Amino acid sequence: MLRFLTAGESHGPALTAIVEGMIAGLPITREYINEQLARRQGGYGRGGRMKIEKDQVRFLSGVRGGRTTGSPITLQIVNKDWDNWSDIMAPGPEAHLHERVVTRPRPGHADLSGAIKYRHEDIRNVLERSSARETAARVAVGTLARCLLEELGVEIVGFVRRIGSVEAVIEEDLGTSELQKRTARSQLLCPDPQAEEAMVKEIDRARENGDSLGGIFEIRAYGVPVGLGSHVHWDRKLDSRLAGAVMGIQAIKGVEIGMGFGTAAVPGSQVHDEIYYSPDRGFYRNTNRAGGIEGGMSNGEPVVVRAAMKPIPTLYKPLLSVDLKTREPFEASVERSDVCAVPAACVVGEAVVAWELACAMMEKFGGDSLEEIKERVSKWRQLVRQV
Repeated sequence: MLRFLTAGESHGPALTAIVEGMIAGLPITREYINEQLARRQGGYGRGGRMKIEKDQVRFLSGVRGGRTTGSPITLQIVNKDWDNWSDIMAPGPEAHLHERVVTRPRPGHADLSGAIKYRHEDIRNVLERSSARETAARVAVGTLARCLLEELGVEIVGFVRRIGSVEAVIEEDLGTSELQKRTARSQLLCPDPQAEEAMVKEIDRARENGDSLGGIFEIRAYGVPVGLGSHVHWDRKLDSRLAGAVMGIQAIKGVEIGMGFGTAAVPGSQVHDEIYYSPDRGFYRNTNRAGGIEGGMSNGEPVVVRAAMKPIPTLYKPLLSVDLKTREPFEASVERSDVCAVPAACVVGEAVVAWELACAMMEKFGGDSLEEIKERVSKWRQLVRQV
């Protein structure tokens, strides 16, 4: 019922997204989306592009008077760097196709596979779209979904667990508000101040060595009602959809739900969450090793998704490659890049998780207006407590 498409290149005039199926009456402001876009651009270890762009969203359709109308929503984010690339990236025959040609594929990027697949002689045709710049549009789209979830009592919190060899220590019983406060104060979205200090030093060392760092971020969704997703088909399982959405973020190489890969190392008695019941709470669990999802469906506990981001492959101390045309060995070309973008990936992770949860909410509860879906969700929550 909800769907979206993004379009645009890294050095093109703008990024555009069209969202279809959003209910009418949802309060939304440019300021709220711009806050999320600013979070994506922040974080210690970011590169020069963040100094050029200050992402701002424009509504071109689907929003009037601060509320959605039910018609397709068009979002646009202008690329300020377009002025420096308009001759090279022009859509017509006037484009300066002979300038800034890229023929040296960078290891770890889409460069070589994309050039072979689409028969491009200039790798710029690949890297412009495969760039993580596209995730700005997904953050804008995901913020619409986040607004819907917040109206329905679902809260999304993301934070960085690890950068390089440094792992944060995070109390599992840390409340939602405290977790949000700590991440908001952190330049790395890390709730552990001591770990953050060590992470900054590790990023500095990587920068000095012309290297890059990856890490792990975690997304938690609180207030998710029981029964989102389904066990009846593989493509309707909530964990399958969440994993696919998070894996679709550039540079993500691993996704886990709850204990994830840790479940392979311990016996079942230390994996599965025992079930309890009380008249005031209904069915509940004292642990959440499943990450809020069992059998492809939400079980009422917080949904926990974790992702591993590889180090960014564009290095200022370039890796070896082979020229696409001459077949001669060269050092890979260097585009403007970050040393570490794990906090930015975390913000994108929040957005894509919010989108998938919003889709699942719409599929279960339906409705064309905010009032309709709020009433249905409220009744369902009451019913679940009475089961």
